[in-house]
Amino acid sequence: MNTLFMHCRPGFEAEVCAELSDLAAHAGIAGYAKGRAHSACAEFVCNDAQSAQALMAQPFSRLIFPRQWARGSWVSLPETDRIGVLLAALADYPVCGSLWLEMVDTNDGKELATFCRKFEAPLRKALINAGRLVEGGAGPRLLLTVQSGREVFAGIAEAANSALWPMGIPRLKFPREAPSRSTLKLEEAWHQFIPREQWDERLHGDMTAVDLGAAPGGWTYQLVRRGMLTTAIDNGPMAQSLMDTGLVRHLMTDGFTYAPRPPVDWMVCDIVEKPARNAALLETWLGRATAVRRW
Repeated sequence: MNTLFMHCRPGFEAEVCAELSDLAAHAGIAGYAKGRAHSACAEFVCNDAQSAQALMAQPFSRLIFPRQWARGSWVSLPETDRIGVLLAALADYPVCGSLWLEMVDTNDGKELATFCRKFEAPLRKALINAGRLVEGGAGPRLLLTVQSGREVFAGIAEAANSALWPMGIPRLKFPREAPSRSTLKLEEAWHQFIPREQWDERLHGDMTAVDLGAAPGGWTYQLVRRGMLTTAIDNGPMAQSLMDTGLVRHLMTDGFTYAPRPPVDWMVCDIVEKPARNAALLETWLGRATAVRRW
């Protein structure tokens, strides 16, 4: 179990490798990263299992590019008795408290979804019967990433120090009344960075917000949904349904020059621009000590 397997968005494999290499270097852990372009995954191979465990003791929430991680090893599966082979491979693993079957986020990976659905129920039953899975127990999560019907990465991760969702991809329901699918980006960010039990305290109707690059209002929708009085900054038109709420003030001005008066509680930004320029804009807002309380 000396290998870390990481999911990522296709095209960001090099960034995952660089980030894990930096993390390992700072932790004094020897190893090397590898990842094939557009494979939606990468690996970091440590010298031994103890090093892999130490590396995964680092906070997953601080990582940017990995969507999910697990430490373990590859298991080759035969055409028959796949479950028996897996049980044998997992004999030295700790007893786990939950099971997730995953696949990489590529077209080839998505084609394995049906296989995973059919395979999960008998596998779960076999793991429970063998004493390798105690659902709801204190053990780590068992993460099985199916590469094909013949190969799977059998990994484990602490549920509290890994992704909140299988493959690190949230399954959020798109609200039909929202003006664009981009609304789910902001909802996902809230799920990721704000514990759900704190939403009523940190996202409530007594707050004010600014949405830079707002049109047609996907992110504004989320702010208004929480009852916030929102200033939408964009030269494009806003959805009439949002304007009808009475909670939106639309200013057709430059998001890079706008400054609020008085201060606001939240600022969100989805301006279509080079990341470096947007990052500089956020830095400017943070430098205005009285401009915004959150972003």
